[in-house]
Amino acid sequence: MNHYSKRREALLYHAKPQPGKIQVVPTKKYATQRDLALAYSPGVAEPCLEIAKDVNNVYKYTAKGNLVAVISNGTAVLGLGDIGPEASKPVMEGKGLLFKIFSDIDVFDIEVDTKDIDKFVETVKNIAPTFGGINLEDIKAPESFEIERRLVEELDIPVMHDDQHGTAIISSAALLNAIELAGKKIDEVKVVVSGAGSAAMACVNLYLLLGVKLENIIMFDKDGMLIKSRTDLSVLQQKYAKDVEPLLLEGAIKGADVFLGLSVGNILTPEMLLSMSNDPIVFAMANPVSEIDYNLAIATRDDVIMATGRSDYPNQVNNVLGFPYIFRGALDVRASKINEAMKMAAVVALAELAKAPVPEQVNIAYGETKLNFGRDYIIPKPFDPRLIAVVPPAVAKAAMESGVAKNPINDWGKYTEELLERLGNDNKMIRLLTNRAKTDPKRIVFAEADHLDVLKAAQIVHEERIGIPILLGNKEIIEELMKEIDFDATDSGITIIDPKTDEEKIRREHYGEVFWRSRQRRGLTQFEAQKWMRERNYFAAMMVNEGEADALVTGYSRSYPTVVKPVMQLIGKAPGVTRVATTNMMMTKRGPIFLSDTAINPEPTADDLAKIALMTARTVRMFGMEPVLAMVSFSNFGSSLNKSANKVREAVAFLHKNHPDLIVDGEVQADFAMNPEMLKDKFPFSKLAGKKVNTLIFPNLEAANITYKLLKELDKVVSIGPIMLGMDKPVHIFQLGASVEEMVNMSAVAVVDAQEKERRLKSTKLR
Repeated sequence: MNHYSKRREALLYHAKPQPGKIQVVPTKKYATQRDLALAYSPGVAEPCLEIAKDVNNVYKYTAKGNLVAVISNGTAVLGLGDIGPEASKPVMEGKGLLFKIFSDIDVFDIEVDTKDIDKFVETVKNIAPTFGGINLEDIKAPESFEIERRLVEELDIPVMHDDQHGTAIISSAALLNAIELAGKKIDEVKVVVSGAGSAAMACVNLYLLLGVKLENIIMFDKDGMLIKSRTDLSVLQQKYAKDVEPLLLEGAIKGADVFLGLSVGNILTPEMLLSMSNDPIVFAMANPVSEIDYNLAIATRDDVIMATGRSDYPNQVNNVLGFPYIFRGALDVRASKINEAMKMAAVVALAELAKAPVPEQVNIAYGETKLNFGRDYIIPKPFDPRLIAVVPPAVAKAAMESGVAKNPINDWGKYTEELLERLGNDNKMIRLLTNRAKTDPKRIVFAEADHLDVLKAAQIVHEERIGIPILLGNKEIIEELMKEIDFDATDSGITIIDPKTDEEKIRREHYGEVFWRSRQRRGLTQFEAQKWMRERNYFAAMMVNEGEADALVTGYSRSYPTVVKPVMQLIGKAPGVTRVATTNMMMTKRGPIFLSDTAINPEPTADDLAKIALMTARTVRMFGMEPVLAMVSFSNFGSSLNKSANKVREAVAFLHKNHPDLIVDGEVQADFAMNPEMLKDKFPFSKLAGKKVNTLIFPNLEAANITYKLLKELDKVVSIGPIMLGMDKPVHIFQLGASVEEMVNMSAVAVVDAQEKERRLKSTKLR
């Protein structure tokens, strides 16, 4: 993707369908005049009077307790520098988005038009009553130090400059574990730091609290080593200045145990790395180019313990591991500040989490057989769902123990449950899905690539490295459309195939022969087989069958039944499968919910329903989740003897008898299935009582299809699917007119499906 395309895509993302990335959404009813009278005048007077009596009631009656201000003056924005408050707003909105999706904290972004420390502090203090916490962002040093210091002292709500402390907290957790793996003592390690800005200063300040000795830290900035004789150092930098003759970096790093880089790319050479002590710890966190390339570092020394700021290498020091959860814990106990004890609690919690057994969902997301604590895994992964249940409680407890919590937590079990509920949807599963696909991209045939939206989806799949597109269709049209959207295939090796051209005659004849042999006793003539190979879905399916592609996606421009036919004829069912079905994964507010069967079986029998349930459960596990299945109907546990309810009941009986470990029950009405407490109260005998259902098996196609489309349109729930179940090869069919986003998501599913089928095949061969 060239620079123009990236620029255009970024601008469109921020501008459409409406400008910006965040919005305010009402949390109370507002449909009637009564609702409005309660929301505003005259009803609003009552909470106002209660707050006037006791200011702490503001947390009871308003959103203050879950509202953080992300505040900047735009003087140190990302790698862009001093670009001004207005230009910093997209970044602040982005930070607000991260707060929301990782810890369910609401954000107002505030851009302040002043570089004067006094005016900035005064502005923040004046608006502080609105907020439960203040996240300072992208303010240049050394002003940022003074601004944060004063606000922490003068306000009674949590204040943190994330650029400093976020990196410090995450890298400190990594340092604790790296030192343990290296078999060293923290009070003996020699640390060399390249960079002396706000993040670097916050890191070394925290390292001292961990036990690193001040005399064992040597720091460099762009002008060289920090020494006492320099007159350009800030007060904080002077603390780390040495009373010696200045050394060059290559001299200082000899025998060093730790290198911390928060500076510029390629400053650490292989020769310098070789001069470090045994089991050197290298945190090269400059972005996008690290102080030393990861691959170069591990090729130079096999004993190096390496972390970077990049997501494509192990041990990413990512601030998203910290700030959402630190503020979550601080807000939940109404902490008056974020103190050193709370930061240290976050450090220890992150370090300990990396040592705990990793959930299968995380292993799957990162394409690992099993992540284990070690040199390539010293800090948790950003998509680890346990973070919200581990870090906030640690921070909250530290706030209570250090005396800054105004609203102590008594029931930690209940608090943890509330935290897990906050995970909700937030498209986490989509991020996990695409991340897993990227670990081992597969060749995907896009059978309708001469349609603009399909080609756009293929472009995203290619540029995001989700898969390797093979484009089928009219070659001239595809190439013209590619120019239109700046999809450059010349340097990427992308294959474009038009099945109807003479160029593909030999392959077409071969495919036709193979197809004819497979169905010559089912009424198919050789002539018909050859003719069908000119049709793209037949051709694409044969590419998958012949191993020239790993997966197939199609269906954008044709009805579902039309596309299913060639797929079933050529690819067919997996061994042992007698019934093919589909499921849709719906990204609801309560998390992903799978709905089956949404596209193929109009009136399944009890036997069919049991098989659909088992195939769906297998798919749910493929996404790293433990399936909890409700077999839904219009009745509850025998309340009706209707034929439809009876077949659901029969399917459940079969599953209970033959698959007792599967969490499944029914027949049950959808509202009971979705409300675990109501189900537990009325039907305590059920296997689903008190459990969170994540899979619904419907009695027929009509019910499943209507439900999924209603959810999609009424609640704007993101849908991934229909995902084909029971096919011998990875083939997935879009809904007619699917959006680009839906097609990208389905392509990721196709890649993951191909990965899973490849894994099973290897496992079978080994047995």
